[in-house]
Amino acid sequence: MAPTTDSAPPTTTTPASSNLTPTLFRRLFPRPYLERFLDQGIRPDGRTLDSKPKAALCWRDPSANTGSVSTAPSSALVRLGKTSVVCGITLEIAAPDLTRPNEGFIVPNIDLSPLCSPRFHPGPPSDEAQVLSARLRDIILSSNVLPLSSLVIEPGKAAWVVYLDIVCLNFDGGVLDAAVLAAVGALRSLRFPQAALDPDTNEVVCERVSDAHPGQRIAPASEPFCVSFGVFHGHLLPDPTLFEAELCSTQFTVVVGAAPTGSLAKAPLLHVYQAGAPLDRARETVGECVRLARERAAELRRVVDM
Repeated sequence: MAPTTDSAPPTTTTPASSNLTPTLFRRLFPRPYLERFLDQGIRPDGRTLDSKPKAALCWRDPSANTGSVSTAPSSALVRLGKTSVVCGITLEIAAPDLTRPNEGFIVPNIDLSPLCSPRFHPGPPSDEAQVLSARLRDIILSSNVLPLSSLVIEPGKAAWVVYLDIVCLNFDGGVLDAAVLAAVGALRSLRFPQAALDPDTNEVVCERVSDAHPGQRIAPASEPFCVSFGVFHGHLLPDPTLFEAELCSTQFTVVVGAAPTGSLAKAPLLHVYQAGAPLDRARETVGECVRLARERAAELRRVVDM
């Protein structure tokens, strides 16, 4: 089903609203605007409301392109509908933490600049950006997509620091979903230079990744996939847009993980984030979200595999 934008509400019930354009009615009366679509079983962008018979019709189209940033050792560009993010990975060598001499570091960061949405302003990272960065770090570490122990060059002396810099290019909801997918795509194609500690100089010697020195790829033990949901007047909205998410009384984010070639039908549940009002049937709603998240994760993995 081809998504539509700024569609007219399916029904009109008041004389005042009949004189408004769809765009103006959406801006002045966002809640009635969304209600009228959902009463007809569809959403403003043309997606179906019922996720059971044809689940593919309730999601936005995803796409991923790895190697999009030529200056980074590895990168990925991901789009979920109108939301788009780019992830660039940079590497650095540092001494391990004294309390964890056999582990390296992963430092993710999500940048929400004014270019992606007028809701963000220049200056220090917004609270939303900091929360998203913290959640991304939790997801990366809990999934073991890149084991910290695999980043050690010499125990207690040298280890890799992996910087995951994710920049949001367009903000239309589901940024964490896109950021996790971009991180997975970038980590898949990442190759670490051959590195060893010189015992004479006590310095790390690296070979630049090239055809002669292809480097080392660390295979992930598990890969995470993040899927967001919103609840509006009892309607479950998978993968909500920014317009829908702002009107939802409750939002869920479900994170599942599985081996790159393993089945996602019973993928382990890594995280469930909930924000907003409590639900009367929370157990049933969360169970439905987990079921849908596993189905969506299979599609997201196919996108990264392409």
